Amino acid sequence: MPLNSTLVVVYQTGLTPAGGPILRQKSLSDVRSDAAEQAVYEAAHALFGLAVHPVIDVLYRKNFELVDE
Repeated sequence: MPLNSTLVVVYQTGLTPAGGPILRQKSLSDVRSDAAEQAVYEAAHALFGLAVHPVIDVLYRKNFELVDE
């Protein structure tokens, strides 16, 4: 049984003094658990495409309760 879903977007805010990326993430909870993965991916890029920082990764976490039927 689906419980909940969360969209996590990882984005880069800058570089460290050593030249490595500084990464941050933003989570959006209560995403429809029956949403298509491609639709969630496209929505994430549409939303975060408006931001200054580039999107590095998009994660779609789904939580389920496993029940004995």
